[in-house]
Amino acid sequence: MQALEQEIKKLVIETLNLEDITPDDIDPAAPLFVEGLGLDSIDALELGLALQKTYGVAMKSDSQENRRHFASVRALADFVSAHRKA
Repeated sequence: MQALEQEIKKLVIETLNLEDITPDDIDPAAPLFVEGLGLDSIDALELGLALQKTYGVAMKSDSQENRRHFASVRALADFVSAHRKA
């Protein structure tokens, strides 16, 4: 799971063009929104598309669970691990 977390950290940085941040700077348990990285809803859309393209996972735009899935890098890794197409 740690390797997947590292991949997702890199994906977050590349997708959102986060300058001056390395994967090691991102705590996998830290919040992605408001606190932590301070991402917003547009970032969530971009990241969701990148996850779909990279891992073949899709999130429903009206799902109440999206907030939980996007809580942290670790939560995203758990979601991807459970839903990615083999």
